[in-house]
Amino acid sequence: MKTLIIIPSRLSATRLPGKPLLKINGLSMISHVFKKAEEANIGEVYVATEDQEIVDDVKQNGGQAILTEENHKTGTDRIHEALKKLGKLDIELVMNLQGDEPLIDVEDIKNLHNQMIITKSNIGTLASNIIDEKLYDKEDVVKVITKESLNVSQFPEALNFIRKTNISGPNIYHHVGIYCYRIETLKNFVSYNQSQNEIKNRLEQLRALDNDIKINVALANKSPIGVDTKEDLVAIKKIMEYKSE
Repeated sequence: MKTLIIIPSRLSATRLPGKPLLKINGLSMISHVFKKAEEANIGEVYVATEDQEIVDDVKQNGGQAILTEENHKTGTDRIHEALKKLGKLDIELVMNLQGDEPLIDVEDIKNLHNQMIITKSNIGTLASNIIDEKLYDKEDVVKVITKESLNVSQFPEALNFIRKTNISGPNIYHHVGIYCYRIETLKNFVSYNQSQNEIKNRLEQLRALDNDIKINVALANKSPIGVDTKEDLVAIKKIMEYKSE
């Protein structure tokens, strides 16, 4: 099954400006993510961005990047434009990988891809177990509620995505913001206007649920470590510098 990984990225992050080009061990964050995606070896990898500086950085580090328009509401809308520009008509699956998670587990990428191949799911994503109960009430940690419990052999349906909850439970997990779309589903997704639910919660995946597009969830080996603040960057640097020793 022909697959493409596209990593949406932009410089104008409100909380940590210039985030994709911040250096970790001498390499930009976006290029670290690109190399992780290549390691998965499931298909070609591109970065989709509105910023020429990101295009230049990715290419200088041996990657592929494509320039897109500036007016996209979400990363998924951006990857759809990139897909059209690339003109790859034989692609069956498109994976949307977050550009601010340089520690993404390659095995998790492979696992999600395999689940999409062996099932007929329209959209697949990942989630991990919540170990620290404080995370249930933390808005920056997106939670997914699934129809059945997650395990290595299950790919249950997502019932909802939320930012905060006072309730812990067996079917509430830490969402990992990776999506794998079937081509026709991706086209349908971007044809819909943003839903009020999506806008209110700032969660693009709610557009799918609000339009009766099912999302299935695979269990991730690790909880995601994204970079949204300077403190996150310092923590990531320490981990990655330790691993490189």
